Amino acid sequence: MPVRNRLSELQPEIAAWRRALHEQPELLFDTRRTAAFVAERLRAFGCDEVAEGIGRTGVVGLIRGRSDSRGRVIGLRADMDALPIAEATGKPWASKVPGAMHACGHDGHTAMLLGAAKYLAETRAFDGTVAVIFQPAEEGGGGGREMVADGLMERFGIAEVYGMHNMPGLPVGSFAIRPGPFFAATDQFVISVTGRGGHAAKPHETVDPVVIAAQIVTALQTIASRSVDPVREVVVSVTSIESASKAFNVIPPSVEMKGTVRSLDEGVRALAGARLHAIAQGTAEALGGRAEVHWMPGYPVMVNDAAATEHAAEAARRVAGACAETPVIMGGEDFAYMLEARPGAYILVGNGDTAPIHHPEYDFDDDAIPAGASWWVELAEGRLGAA
Repeated sequence: MPVRNRLSELQPEIAAWRRALHEQPELLFDTRRTAAFVAERLRAFGCDEVAEGIGRTGVVGLIRGRSDSRGRVIGLRADMDALPIAEATGKPWASKVPGAMHACGHDGHTAMLLGAAKYLAETRAFDGTVAVIFQPAEEGGGGGREMVADGLMERFGIAEVYGMHNMPGLPVGSFAIRPGPFFAATDQFVISVTGRGGHAAKPHETVDPVVIAAQIVTALQTIASRSVDPVREVVVSVTSIESASKAFNVIPPSVEMKGTVRSLDEGVRALAGARLHAIAQGTAEALGGRAEVHWMPGYPVMVNDAAATEHAAEAARRVAGACAETPVIMGGEDFAYMLEARPGAYILVGNGDTAPIHHPEYDFDDDAIPAGASWWVELAEGRLGAA
């Protein structure tokens, strides 16, 4: 079955919701306006239950089918938060909040799931219950973790959970997915290197932390090239080196390095962290300085369940006629926490030839709405069975 005709008819209304959300972006857990917007519409659609404040500012709506004989609950999740980026699209619906914008398409995700919720509440052509989940703080706040910790799965009896993200570069309305590890773990680190400062003309009287930091940057690249099996992915990136000195002729007493480690396997993740500590500290000591490592665990690896991936792909094939297999992505996604709690899968929907996500000129393509919303519906009816 292709895109649902009813959802094509609803596309202008859903796009209007999306643009209204786009004009008023909210960051992390401060999604109160967005959550109220969502809850108001879920109640207007006739959802059987609407719960607010899950995981601080998350919203869950329950839609019961014509028959509850199977008693099964499937969760469908969209994210609501924006990014601290100044928008440069020039669109009529551009952000009205200085320094914030929906640069990742979460406005589109929320709008598509609202459209699917409206359709499912109208038709109820399934057994069991659909839980539509609207999550805050995906962009670094761990809102998925907070909703799970707040009892999301147990409170609503969710047996499976599915998510979706738009993807620039994929044709509008097309789909792509992969089983197993999909998005990377996103750990961060700060390395504080201490030496002995002095005049740049007398380096022999100093222990130069800038040189130590440079050696650490080079040595950290051996984690990928010499410590980890070459067929297993890992990325180690130092993204910042700073000191308090602003002068051209001063060797500072210390510098601070920041960066990220991305991995797709818990064993590789642990190995990379251990090697980073050893390399930083050992290199600094060998050059007469000292290094302290502050390791900040980020989102875990997001792993698609194999069976759930096939269910998601089959729903995509019914909507679009095909579903591609996509390569792994070294970006992070906190839907990983929900997939740790329940089996499920995450899929990509094409956003066409647009600016990349997290870019000031990015905008969600409203032409993707009918396909995305139809996928939610196909998935729900497919997993719960037509009534």
